[in-house]
Amino acid sequence: MRQFSHKRPPVLADVARAAGVSVPTVSRVLTGSTPVSEKTRFLVKAAINELGYRPNEAARALVRGRQSMVGVITGNTTRFGYAGTIQGIEEAAQAAGFLVAITVVVSDRPADVEAAVNLMLGQPLAGVIVLDFDAQGRQALLALPETVPIAAVTSSPEGRPVRRVLFDDRKGGREATEYLLGLGHRTVHHVEVPGSGRPSGRMVGWREALVAAGAWVPEVVMTDWTSQSGYEAGLILARTPGVTAVLCGNDEIAFGVMKALQVSGLRVPDDVSVVGFDDHPHAALWSPRLTTMAQDFVQLGASVFEQLLGDRVVADRVAPIAPAPAAPPPHLVIRESTAPPRS
Repeated sequence: MRQFSHKRPPVLADVARAAGVSVPTVSRVLTGSTPVSEKTRFLVKAAINELGYRPNEAARALVRGRQSMVGVITGNTTRFGYAGTIQGIEEAAQAAGFLVAITVVVSDRPADVEAAVNLMLGQPLAGVIVLDFDAQGRQALLALPETVPIAAVTSSPEGRPVRRVLFDDRKGGREATEYLLGLGHRTVHHVEVPGSGRPSGRMVGWREALVAAGAWVPEVVMTDWTSQSGYEAGLILARTPGVTAVLCGNDEIAFGVMKALQVSGLRVPDDVSVVGFDDHPHAALWSPRLTTMAQDFVQLGASVFEQLLGDRVVADRVAPIAPAPAAPPPHLVIRESTAPPRS
């Protein structure tokens, strides 16, 4: 996989210098507006390949007076959080006169990441947004060259220095756990969703709340995002003595956990309280209705698009990276799946 340099991205003048021609000549080769000799075209193309130069489509779109296109790289498009974020990006882009192209990274294997990145960079892009929700998104973010503007949606300020919007699921995990402890539960079990190569913020917040309260920290039960894996996790918890409260990594997992507890002869919330995460539309329709940490994914998507638009490009120079804004914080929606433990 090509290793992209994180130094200053090459500009037209660099290509012209490497090819031994003028800047206008490089421009003519790129636009095809004026015929040039095959020898000149070969020299310019060779310099472009050697330097890794990519034309700045944002600037070119302004010159042409046409719509620009924003790319979105994601590991999934159907899960609630992913779909809501993409919806926010699309709505904000449409309002600003931009088109949106979406590429899914099917796995975090280098070949799959490279294929997705190359497919995206083959489009006339004004910039790329990465949903850093999983390992695929994290690897794609690392693989993108700095010759295009980049913005990311993530729960961590760490990593590659790009424009990003932070959603604080660590705070949400902590507050959800504190709520369950406040009901009188001695500890809270956690069913975790896959992370992006690091522990999820909601799991970190869960652990922090338990440690701060002096409560026992149970072993985490892992899942693969699906309700079926939540069901299997729920069967494990149903066989585990002393389980009275569970924080799930998302609402789909919580649905599976609740079903497994019920078929195992346990009642929610009489025997076990369950809290989800994200406030899926079905959470209010489930039986019992699910208590959850709500997140505004649509606003999250709109915010990261606004961050990307901060890349005002003049003469192929990218604006400095501004501090990462925080998305609206998650908030607890209390419904019927939680209650004090039975004495």
